[in-house]
Amino acid sequence: MSTRKRNIMLIVWAFIGVFLFAWFIVLPRLQPAVFNGQVIQGGAPAPAVALEGPGGQPVSLRDFEGKVVVMYFGYTYCPDVCPVTLSKLATVKEMLGEDGEDMQVVMVTVDPERDTTDVLEKYMSHFDPTFIGLTGDPSDINRIATVYGVYYEPQESTSALGYLVDHTSTLMVVDKSGELKLILPFDLTEEQVAADLARFVG
Repeated sequence: MSTRKRNIMLIVWAFIGVFLFAWFIVLPRLQPAVFNGQVIQGGAPAPAVALEGPGGQPVSLRDFEGKVVVMYFGYTYCPDVCPVTLSKLATVKEMLGEDGEDMQVVMVTVDPERDTTDVLEKYMSHFDPTFIGLTGDPSDINRIATVYGVYYEPQESTSALGYLVDHTSTLMVVDKSGELKLILPFDLTEEQVAADLARFVG
């Protein structure tokens, strides 16, 4: 093979190499991230949350800077949605492996009359020892829930558990810098939730 043909072949293979690199490496990174949950645009800080946590100590979202906070509004007497959601999050944390250490689950009670700090601490520890429950003055909880677009309403019930509370079952994801990034609906699978959170943890 002549030197000219050899040079032409080298140029052709170089172009092929550049094309393959761009196609498989560069272009996927330039594509906008696709999430299973609803993306919150704007980059604004998450509305403040300051309530009582374990031991009655004050807890604020600011305390978790450097972690991804997954916040949920629920209650310990919830017969179905809340335990399913928290179990799902415990599984998601395991799925994330070491990166799961960057994930902090926080549940704000919508039933402060029954959910004391001790009750919440025991309840949350059933799912994961790092999960935290928050309670406080009903007016403060109502204000925070309203800001986050969360609905809740006590309902009379014949259940042995007493009255029930209808409530919004979505998850709010706050990134490490304190910005509200995602709203995750209840019906997402563990795999879908883990895929979304994987973009923020680690």
